[in-house]
Amino acid sequence: MKNIKIAPSILSADFSKLGEEIIAIDKAGADWVHIDVMDGIFVPNITFGPAVMKSVRDKTNLVFDVHLMITQPERYIEDFVKAGADMITIHVESTLHPHRVIQQIKSYGVKAGIVLNPGTPAESVKYLINEVDMVLVMSVNPGFGGQSFIESAVEKIKELRAMNPTVDIEVDGGITHETIGRCIEAGANIFVAGSYVFKGNYEERIANLKKEG
Repeated sequence: MKNIKIAPSILSADFSKLGEEIIAIDKAGADWVHIDVMDGIFVPNITFGPAVMKSVRDKTNLVFDVHLMITQPERYIEDFVKAGADMITIHVESTLHPHRVIQQIKSYGVKAGIVLNPGTPAESVKYLINEVDMVLVMSVNPGFGGQSFIESAVEKIKELRAMNPTVDIEVDGGITHETIGRCIEAGANIFVAGSYVFKGNYEERIANLKKEG
């Protein structure tokens, strides 16, 4: 088995039972917790901020993988670090100075990643790929769970892996036991799974994904 990691996205969880859901996915074998932060501007949906995240940080020791789908993320980096983020990813499209924001994240001693929307080419992060800990490839349009996997993401993963053979590559959107294999073969090693995990038995669904690795 390849060294893959599964990061259930709590965007698909019951927010009224957020702490309980995090404990449940931890027990079910998750490796990370993927936390989608949306501002209603960069993407049409709105989720929650650092205060809510901080309130559940003590529910698990799993990595908090914080995905900022917000405009000008530089305004909130410190807040999410203080709330317990272990990894913060920002969209290359969300700020005028992505390199500066990556440096800002790293200055707090947490890992930094860059995110690509489906319509954004791999080439756009060529100048950043050796500066980040992870590249996140969106395989759906960001903002809502339950969307179908966009096949062009596979080729983008291959391009990114060719640019850097060691950087972590995460895939977010439409990940199921049917789509994960193609992403692994292309070079991805971390997988966000929201609807697929939360609409079934958590332990069985996470095991199904890991089995494909």
